[in-house]
Amino acid sequence: MKILMVLTSHHALGDTGNKTGFWLEEFAAPYYAFKDAGAELTLASPAGGQPPVDPASTQPDALTEATRRFDDDPAAKQQLANTVALSTVNSEDFDAVFYPGGHGPLWDLTDNADSKRLIQAFLAADKPVAAVCHAPTVLLNVVGDDGRPIVDGRRVTGFANSEEEAVGLSEVVPHLLQDELVKRGATYERSEDDFAPFELRDGLLITGQNPASSAPAARLLLQVLSK
Repeated sequence: MKILMVLTSHHALGDTGNKTGFWLEEFAAPYYAFKDAGAELTLASPAGGQPPVDPASTQPDALTEATRRFDDDPAAKQQLANTVALSTVNSEDFDAVFYPGGHGPLWDLTDNADSKRLIQAFLAADKPVAAVCHAPTVLLNVVGDDGRPIVDGRRVTGFANSEEEAVGLSEVVPHLLQDELVKRGATYERSEDDFAPFELRDGLLITGQNPASSAPAARLLLQVLSK
C-alpha cells in the first residue's frame, strides 16, 4: 500500500506579516495512521524540501498525541524535511493521495497544475483522493472528462465559514472554502458544532472538515483501500 501525501509550500498569511503553512496535526495524525497500517509513504510539495509548518499549530493548545509522537521521531522529521517536488510525482506509483490542510494550500494548491493533473489521474484510475480542513481547496478547479467540476453534485466538507470567522481570518484568506465548494455545485456538509470531527466519503472523494477530522479522514481512506 503506497500513499502520497501532498503538503503546501506557502508560508505567508496574506498581507498580515504572519506565517502560515500546513497544520501539524493534519499531517501527523494521518501520517501515523498510515504508517501504523503498514503503508509506504511519499511526501511531496510544490517546491520540494521542507514545507512550512503553521506556527499556530505548534502551540500547546494545538498539540496532540500524534504531534508529540512526531516531535520525538527523527526519521519522520527527516522525511518531512525532504519532500519531493510535486512536479516529479506520478499517480501510477501510488494507491491513494492525501492532502493535509492548514491555510497554506489556499494559496499554492488551489490552482496548481501538477496537483490538478494528479487528482484527475487518481480518479481516472479509480484511486481515492482525500483532503482535510482547508485542503479540499485542491478539488475546486479540477474538472472531469465532461468538463464539469469534480465536486459538482458530490457530498464534500471542508473548513466551514463559521470556523474561518472564529479564527479571525475570513478577510485574510483568498477565498472561503465552503462558499467556493458550493459555487461549483458541491453539496456541502458539516458538523453541528464548529471544530467537531466530521468526515465523509462520496465515491473516490474523502474529505474532513477541520483538524479534529484529520485522523478520522485518514481511517476512512484506509477503509476504502482495504476494500
